[in-house]
Amino acid sequence: MLRDTLAKLSNLHGISGREDEVRDYIIKEIKPYCDSVEVNSTGSIIAFKKGKVTPANKLMLCAHMDEVGMIVTDINENGLLKFATVGGIDQRVLCGTPVLVGDEKIPGVIGAKPIHMLEGDERAAAPDVKDLYIDVGALTKEEALEKVCPGDDVVFDTNFGEFGDGLLKGKALDDRAGCAVLMEILKRDLACDLWFVFSTMEEVGLRGAKCAAFSLAPDMAIVVESTTAADIPNVDECSKVCKVGEGAVISFMDRRTIYDRGLFKMVQRIANERGIKWQYKKGISGGNDSGSIHNSRGGVRTAAISLPCRYLHSPCSVIAESDLNAVCELVYALAEKAAMSK
Repeated sequence: MLRDTLAKLSNLHGISGREDEVRDYIIKEIKPYCDSVEVNSTGSIIAFKKGKVTPANKLMLCAHMDEVGMIVTDINENGLLKFATVGGIDQRVLCGTPVLVGDEKIPGVIGAKPIHMLEGDERAAAPDVKDLYIDVGALTKEEALEKVCPGDDVVFDTNFGEFGDGLLKGKALDDRAGCAVLMEILKRDLACDLWFVFSTMEEVGLRGAKCAAFSLAPDMAIVVESTTAADIPNVDECSKVCKVGEGAVISFMDRRTIYDRGLFKMVQRIANERGIKWQYKKGISGGNDSGSIHNSRGGVRTAAISLPCRYLHSPCSVIAESDLNAVCELVYALAEKAAMSK
């Protein structure tokens, strides 16, 4: 079941460049369904599955494995850890957040200067990351070094779960949801041959997808992502970008990509014909692996289908299960149609 796959993926740990745990799980799950599976030098999974026919267009489906997180940079004499962020994290969400550090998943909490010690403008401003620290319960540097060391990765300590009416919450839904969709499609019968890429280091510059696209040299690509849903109070209607529960999100442009017009129209037509709920991304914001795929080599015709997601890049994101299913069905239908088109 798609939700169960996402639950397992969300609870795994894999900041950019440290996707090993996620990659191992995905390979184990998809290998029985693939004709070939390889890992390239940047750590991305490139999988191939034969369908009933060889299509007119070589099509690449892509979702990224990495999540935003942190990395330990130093340890103070009092045993507190200094850190830097990996990927874009709003520093306002960090204070008091439970985390797990390193391969041993040492529990910790992010701390800051106590509020009663703040002065003037400090009280109104979010603390800068350089002023934060991670407390792992060590009282000295030597004691901390028995558990962790500089270079250790840090992830949010969040468990996946259901809540509300058809909603799901968890960390790293950007883009473990996309990975879950690709894994589900790989398990199905395919009308034509398809290539599947589970990319690395998207959150720090779309790096894994860039290398995979150069190697594969596809004619077309479909990027499966999660995108910001701002359907919350105090946001005007025109700025809400997309809404949770309103279906798959189709983009015409973002800060990295102007999407192929033909594919943009094709995906809408398919969604309407099959009764799949969808919405436009009402804003030119953000970016995804399309940014490095569409201008690879001589150019790749690219479309993005995204999942609306509240509280992106935070300790806990929120999606609707109905949107997840809509994205999966739309990607599956578009892949067949696009690959076979002339």
